[in-house]
Amino acid sequence: MPLLRLRAYLNRRTLKNLLRLIRKRFHMLAMSQPNSEPELQSSSAPRPPPPFDPMEPSVPISYPIKTLEDLESQSYFNSFHYPFNKASVALQSGPSYSLPNRRRLLVCHDMEGGYVDDKWVQGGTNPEAYAIWHWYLIDVFVYFSHSLVALPPPCWINTAHRHGVKVLGTFMAEWDEGRVICDRLLSTKESAHLYAERLAELADSLGFDGWLMNIEVKLDIEQIPLLKEFVSHLNETMHSLVPGSLVIWYDSVTIHGDLHWQDQLNEKNKPFFDSCDGIFVNYSWKENYPRLSAAIAGDRKFDVYMGIDVFGRGTYGGGQWNTNVALDVLKKNDVSAAIFAPGWVYETKQPPNFQSAQNHWWALVEKSWGILQNYPKMLPFYTNFDQGRGYHFSIDGTKVSDDPWCNISCQGFQPFLEFADNPSPGIIQTLVDLTEASYSGGGNITFKGTLGDDAFLARRLFRGEIPLENLPIFCTYSVRSEGDSQLGLSLHFSSTMNESTSILLASGDFNQFSSKFSKVIPTQRLEKPGNSFGWVLQEGSIALESGDMLTEIHAVCYRSKYESSARSSVKYFAELGHLTIRTSHEKKLDFLASSSWLVDGQFIKWACGSRGSKTLSVKIVWKLKHGTSTAFSNYNIYVKKVTKQVEEVAEYLGTAHVEAFYVSDLVVPSETSSLKFIVQMCAADGTCQNLDDSPTFTVDAEGPL
Repeated sequence: MPLLRLRAYLNRRTLKNLLRLIRKRFHMLAMSQPNSEPELQSSSAPRPPPPFDPMEPSVPISYPIKTLEDLESQSYFNSFHYPFNKASVALQSGPSYSLPNRRRLLVCHDMEGGYVDDKWVQGGTNPEAYAIWHWYLIDVFVYFSHSLVALPPPCWINTAHRHGVKVLGTFMAEWDEGRVICDRLLSTKESAHLYAERLAELADSLGFDGWLMNIEVKLDIEQIPLLKEFVSHLNETMHSLVPGSLVIWYDSVTIHGDLHWQDQLNEKNKPFFDSCDGIFVNYSWKENYPRLSAAIAGDRKFDVYMGIDVFGRGTYGGGQWNTNVALDVLKKNDVSAAIFAPGWVYETKQPPNFQSAQNHWWALVEKSWGILQNYPKMLPFYTNFDQGRGYHFSIDGTKVSDDPWCNISCQGFQPFLEFADNPSPGIIQTLVDLTEASYSGGGNITFKGTLGDDAFLARRLFRGEIPLENLPIFCTYSVRSEGDSQLGLSLHFSSTMNESTSILLASGDFNQFSSKFSKVIPTQRLEKPGNSFGWVLQEGSIALESGDMLTEIHAVCYRSKYESSARSSVKYFAELGHLTIRTSHEKKLDFLASSSWLVDGQFIKWACGSRGSKTLSVKIVWKLKHGTSTAFSNYNIYVKKVTKQVEEVAEYLGTAHVEAFYVSDLVVPSETSSLKFIVQMCAADGTCQNLDDSPTFTVDAEGPL
């Protein structure tokens, strides 16, 4: 049994056994009390929550489409949740970006049936939620679940696009129900075209890049021409609506209608391969199958994605910590790879902890497969190293929330950190830290270990591809350190003549390192009103020749004190909170006045709380009176609870990535006279509008109920 079905089979079998045990226990209890009457439920017992109604206002979630009826009716677009599920980040490489002509890496995310912590569009409360941050090793990300239409949550689309990675949803027909679906879908050419167009419309409207097609049912041979028509029409429609999109066929049903996984590209599945952009080959391939598949594919060999199941069930090399064994074989045969369920590291709780195990596992992938994505690719460039989860949340050096959270949409550009297995005490460790108070978001890069006076250490942060004009660039970064530990940045450039230049930006004493770089530029310390937790802002400017390209960014660890008789190595500790690179010296975007915005409240609902308080649920929406707001990457939402005597300090509620935010069951004390909601605009370079200048919406809290 192939792995996509095996996991569902095991889950269903486990559920059946559990239900059988519950029935047995219930029967034994009833037999032990033959004369007892069934006990009536107490009126004080909590009522079960009502069934999910996508049309009713509630905390926004992502969810799949489970029936052909819902797909055909387009009811999803009428749901309350649809506007929240639109991706807000375009593919960094450009909307019509085509995959490079080389072997590629596709990652298929399958975890616990899908829609776990990632379903909460505005963010969840689990600081240990699963996330991926090694995007520089990935070309294509597939969101998978055992539902008819698995729509990728916008958090995955946003962060993948930010890093230049395409995102696909999954169309899946399996088991007896899948056969009924296929009978209807493939009843006529018109029906095949209709459902293909519905899928393409969803991808275009929600902002993702295509589909993985997984038809795991036996079909009549008379249905195969219509199946090919369905795949072909989906492929054509997707390319028309979303240039650069992908439709990939999963190796399952054959052109004879048999549900027989081939584990290679051959004459039994090649007609489907010819109708779309690639094939995801099942996992049970043998060592010579990649070579045979490449020969069949010809000049399309990079469109053959050989499957590797990380759980290791029947997969070549055994998966798990040996996933790189299969990757090495595929690299040798120069075909692409499809890694299924890399969340194995998370689900099986690999030691010592998720952060370390994840970094270790992906380091094996990098060692085998190499780096595939380079970023940044454009200016302004901003990152706060946020992994999209944490134990607090900060904005511009000030902590605004101590609540644990997760929201992958908030993930900043992820650094290309190199993994060090079992580092010795004398080596500086480099890691993303989620526990210390951050400068922005929920994470920092921490550098800790020992370092001598006359030593410095460079750590890779990014490998970029930014063509630069004949303009200076300004680099601003936040540092927090202990003792005389110092942290600078080195930027590497290549010229049109392929000449390399390295420039160090640093503060304090750095002359002892000047020979190690082409140029050393002292940074200026900036004053930041409201800054807290010991963060120091540094800025330096670099003048360049037109045509130069920024290729690498490194962090440089050193000490501010230099003595001729060097001390033995001593403790080193520094943190990097954020990095901004721009061509303008201005730190603040010229934000529009609050009067330029229309802010409104919809679906206002009051309810009684405890001790005279009330709760409020409301959907807040905003838009510019004229033009569009594409200059803003996200919006921070606050509320001020106003009484007749005083206006409270603004309370951070969350971050929105579309022009809407749903406030659910906000507790409103009895003395509150009104609520002022504030929408703070945030630009792509990380700057945020002053709260006092941000647009607001006020709700009268007196009188309701």
